[in-house]
Amino acid sequence: MGMRPQARLLTERSIEMGIASEAEPGQAAPRRSVTVNLTESPLGWLFARGLVTERQYHAGERLRADWERAQLAPRVTMSWDAAPVATGRGSAPAPDPTGAQIDAKRRFDDAIAAAGSGLADILWRVVCAGEGMRDAETALGWPARAGKLVLTFALDRVAAYYRIR
Repeated sequence: MGMRPQARLLTERSIEMGIASEAEPGQAAPRRSVTVNLTESPLGWLFARGLVTERQYHAGERLRADWERAQLAPRVTMSWDAAPVATGRGSAPAPDPTGAQIDAKRRFDDAIAAAGSGLADILWRVVCAGEGMRDAETALGWPARAGKLVLTFALDRVAAYYRIR
């Protein structure tokens, strides 16, 4: 499974260096400028730095692909699909999902179930929702760096579900 190149959208960001308590009283912590690729996913970032294995990365990408194929993400724009025609009284029926969507949703639900309820939260936040590790840990009320360990457990279980070697 070869890696395909991603488009790059680079921007400069300012980050804190060190701990704020090391700064002089009344002064902010020192900051530095870094270049960030805005198109890189949090999982891709972890993989590029050797924090997840290739197997774990491919498991996460497969889960995200099923998430997107099943169209589980909330819509942020208008749907340009043809409007269903109402027949008789009441509203028009909702469009039927395609077979591919149904299969992808089943695979996604089964993969999340295989990860387990305690691991699914961080898995969904980082892989599907695209949250950074720090944001996901904060949202879940976890200490710093705990999310990476839990995410690797979840990705191993998802890789086993998808039978990725």
